[in-house]
Amino acid sequence: MKKTVTSLALALAIFTHSQAQMTIKTLPYPQTKKGNITDTYFGTTVADPYRWQEDDRADDTKAWVVEENKVTQNYLGQIPYREDIRKRLETLWNYEKYSAPFKEGKYTYFYKNDGLQSQSVLWRQIGDGAPEIFLDPNKFSKDGTTSLAGINFSKDGSLAAYQISEGGSDWRKVIVLNTADKTTVGETMLNIKFSGIAWYKNEGFYYSSYDKPKEGSELAGLTQYHKLYYHKLGTPQASDKMIFGGETTPRRYIGAGLTEDEHYLIISAAVSTTGNELYIKDMTQPDSPIINVVDNFDNNNDIVDNVGSKLYILTNLNAPNYRLVTVDAASPKSANWKDLIPETKNVLTIATGGGKLFAEYLKDATSLVKQYDMSGKFEHDIQLPSVGTAGGFGAKKNEKETYYTFTSYVYPSTIFKYDIATGKSTLYKKSGVKFDPANYESKQVFYPSKDGTKIPLIITYKKGTVLNGKNPTMLYAYGGFSVSLTPAFSTSNIVLMEQGGIYAVANLRGGGEYGETWHKAGTKMQKQNVFDDFIAAAQYLIDNKYTSKEYLAISGGSNGGLLVGATITQRPDLCKVAFPAVGVMDMLRYNKFTAGAGWASDYGTAEDSKEMFEYLYKYSPYHAIKPADYPATMVTTADHDDRVVPAHSFKFASRLQEMQKGQAPILIRIETNAGHGAGKSTAQIINEQADKWAFMFWNMGITKIK
Repeated sequence: MKKTVTSLALALAIFTHSQAQMTIKTLPYPQTKKGNITDTYFGTTVADPYRWQEDDRADDTKAWVVEENKVTQNYLGQIPYREDIRKRLETLWNYEKYSAPFKEGKYTYFYKNDGLQSQSVLWRQIGDGAPEIFLDPNKFSKDGTTSLAGINFSKDGSLAAYQISEGGSDWRKVIVLNTADKTTVGETMLNIKFSGIAWYKNEGFYYSSYDKPKEGSELAGLTQYHKLYYHKLGTPQASDKMIFGGETTPRRYIGAGLTEDEHYLIISAAVSTTGNELYIKDMTQPDSPIINVVDNFDNNNDIVDNVGSKLYILTNLNAPNYRLVTVDAASPKSANWKDLIPETKNVLTIATGGGKLFAEYLKDATSLVKQYDMSGKFEHDIQLPSVGTAGGFGAKKNEKETYYTFTSYVYPSTIFKYDIATGKSTLYKKSGVKFDPANYESKQVFYPSKDGTKIPLIITYKKGTVLNGKNPTMLYAYGGFSVSLTPAFSTSNIVLMEQGGIYAVANLRGGGEYGETWHKAGTKMQKQNVFDDFIAAAQYLIDNKYTSKEYLAISGGSNGGLLVGATITQRPDLCKVAFPAVGVMDMLRYNKFTAGAGWASDYGTAEDSKEMFEYLYKYSPYHAIKPADYPATMVTTADHDDRVVPAHSFKFASRLQEMQKGQAPILIRIETNAGHGAGKSTAQIINEQADKWAFMFWNMGITKIK
C-alpha cells in the first residue's frame, strides 16, 4: 500500500463527462495487534496471532473493523469512476422484476420488485382480478435490511407463516397470518434457525431450531443439536413440544415436511451437509410411532411425493447421479425400493405438479427436463428456449398448469407458463432488463486440469471481442458441497461486458454437476483437486488469449472464498485481482463456530487424524500466507454473517496485509447489517458490485470506461 497509483483522464462515454488526472493517496493499514496464542495438533505447534478477532463483539475487534473500513472506503472513494459505475448499475437494475406465480388456496401469489426497492414485495390476486400487496418486507425496517426469509401456507391457504431475517442473520422470527384479512395469529416466534415450516391441517406446524447460544456469542456460538418442534396455534412457543432430535437423537440438521395429502410427516436428519437419515410418521393414525426408512448417513435421500401408501424417494444410494424409487410405507427399507426412473449419465432432481413427475437433468451443467406420469411412463421432453438453466415446475396435484423460469449467462431470467396436459410452454413474463442477447455470446469449453480431468468452463462476452490477452476477465467458481453452478443471468455482469470484459465460470470438482462421484473427488484429502481445477481454468484463459495475468480477476464466495484464498496463497502470481467473499479461511478452527462442524463431510477436521490435520494445515488460507507479492485483494464479509463467521475474513485480511511484499492493496470491505449474502437490500448489492468493478478495473490499470 506504499505505492501510489495514477490514472489518465477518465472519459466515460455513457455519462459524457471527464475526470482530471488523479492520484490515490492510501491510508496506512491499522496497527493490528498480534497475540501469542498457539495450538498443538499431533505434535505440531500452530500459532494463531489474530485469535482475538474471533470475538466480533469485543471493543478492540469493533475498533479494528471501523479502521479497516476507513482504509477501504478511502481507497475506493478515490477511484474516479466508482460513482459512475454505481449509477450505471442503478440504471441497469431499475426495471420491474417478477417471480414465477404460485397458487395457495383461492389466491395466486407472486413476488415483484418495482426496480430499486430494497426488498421484493409479495403480491396476490384472485384469477384475473386486480393484484394487491400481501406482504411488504420494505416496511420491516427503515434501512431495508430486514428481509422476508421464507413463507409457508397451510393446505387450504387460509394461514401463512413467514420468516424474517434481521441484518442477514440465519436466526429467524416467525409470524403467522390469517390470509383473508392479514391479521396476526398468536405471538411472534423467536430464535428459529435452518428451518422450514410444515403445516398440519390448520392446527399448527413443525419447525426446527437450536438452543440459542449464550449471550454475547449469538452470531458465532456453536449450534450443535437441532431440535424438531410442533407449535400448536394459540399456545406460547415456550410450551412447544420437541418431536425429534436434541440430546436424545443428536443431529446437526433436522428438517420436516408433510406430504400434500398430510398422510405422512417426513423427517430428514443429518450430522453433516452430505448424507441423511429418513423417517416417516403416519398422521392418519393417532399416536403412531416415527418409523425409520434410512438408518445411516451414507447417501442423500428425499421423499418427493406419495400416492396413498406408495412413497417416491429420490436417492443416490447405488446411484451417484440419483434415481427415483418407490416403496410401500408399510415396508419402507431400501431393500424394498424399486426403480421408477433409473440413474442415467446425467444428474437427476425431481419436481412434482399436476399429478406428474418432472425429471430435471443436468447435462454438462445445463438443464434437460422430461415429464413422466406417476407410474414412471415418459410423456414429454420439455422444449426449453435455449441451452441454460430451467427451474420451477412445482405445483399442487390438482393444478392444470405450472410455471418455470429459464435463464443463461446471455438470457435474462424469463418466466414461462407450462400446460401439463399438452406439454406446451408459453411466454408468461419477459425480463425488462436493458440487454440485447444478440450482441453477446456464451460458449462452453472443456479444459484439462493438472491430473488430466476435463473440466467444463463457460465463457461469456460481447460479440466481436478481440482475444488479444488484454480483456478484463472475471473467473468465478465454487467447487464444494455438491453445489452445481448452472448458467444464470447477472445484471451486474453487463458492466463488465460493456467494457469488453469476459465472465467465465468453471464447474470444478467438489460440485454436483456430475453427481456424487464428482463431489467426492473434491472433498477431504482430495480438496487440492478443486484448487488445481481453478488454477487450470485461469491458465486456459491466459493460454487462449482471452486474458492475461495483468487482466485476470478471480472471485468466489463462502466455500468459493476458501477457493480464492487457497489459490492466491498457492499461486500469488496467477492473477492481478482477487475477491474472496465470506470465505472459510481458517481450516483448523472452522468447526468451532455456528454450524461449521456440519461441513466436516467435505473438509474433514484437524482433529480427525494426523494426516487430515497436515492436509488442512497445508492449504488453509490463513495459515498458508507467507511473505509474497500478492494480487490486489478485496476481502468481503459482513458483521451479521453467522454461517461463515467474519473472523475468518478478519484473520485472513490481517495476515495478508502483514505478509504483502508487493505494492498491490489488500483491503477488507465489511458490510454492516448484512449476513452471509441472502436478504441484502438492493442498495447494498449495487454498492458492493460497484466497489468490486471499480477496484478490479483500477488495479488492472484501466483508465477509461466505455
